[in-house]
Amino acid sequence: MASLVAINNKTHLHLKVSPEKAQWHGSALHLIPVVASEFINLAVQYPVVLTKNGDTGQFVFAAMLGFETGENLFWQNDQWQGLYLPLHIRRQPFFVSTNDDEQQGNDEYAVFIDSKSPTIEANSSKGERLFNSEGIDTEYFQQAKACLAQLIIGEKENQTLLAILQEMELIQALSLEVTFADQHSTNLSGLYTIDEEKLAQVSDEQIVKLHKGGWLPAIYSMSSSLGQIHALIDLKNKKKKHHNEQI
Repeated sequence: MASLVAINNKTHLHLKVSPEKAQWHGSALHLIPVVASEFINLAVQYPVVLTKNGDTGQFVFAAMLGFETGENLFWQNDQWQGLYLPLHIRRQPFFVSTNDDEQQGNDEYAVFIDSKSPTIEANSSKGERLFNSEGIDTEYFQQAKACLAQLIIGEKENQTLLAILQEMELIQALSLEVTFADQHSTNLSGLYTIDEEKLAQVSDEQIVKLHKGGWLPAIYSMSSSLGQIHALIDLKNKKKKHHNEQI
């Protein structure tokens, strides 16, 4: 579990982080939250689906990395083998807390660091500093903050897109039975995707709304990304074969 500490340029003046170790945070995740602005990049390799938050029951966009809890088929030899690293992993070990003050029109936020993250570098000769000797943000920390900002904007865009998809009734349960090379099968449950039949039947007014809102690329990317399930099955088969050869 993350142990979050607010970052300041006094306590953390000499702290260093190894960005390449951020991928460790996704090593045991089979679903990773994603934002609509990265769907096009994700769809090249990962199935992008909808699932429901276990606490709130609200829909959440996610990249699918495996078929069971704790299984990331892109994590091999202690490295992430995917072409694109999702923002929620790339932003590690940083988090942000927002305080939206609508009356004042201000969006104040504080950046936190996970003090237990494997990215924190104990060796003073390695890693990237957050601040220079004057306590000013380094280019690395500025980029990290930009990534967090992209996620904040992305979460708001996700909510807008979800509202539209639900309003137009374009979400359907994903029913799929997958059989692997060893004849073991699994049923994918608790996942949702775009209802392509209903998407093809939306009214002219609705399609204009989707087009003007810039949502069509994300929707089409999400739909086409389901084809990556076949690549995911192939990765699972290779993993099973390798495991059997080691026995």
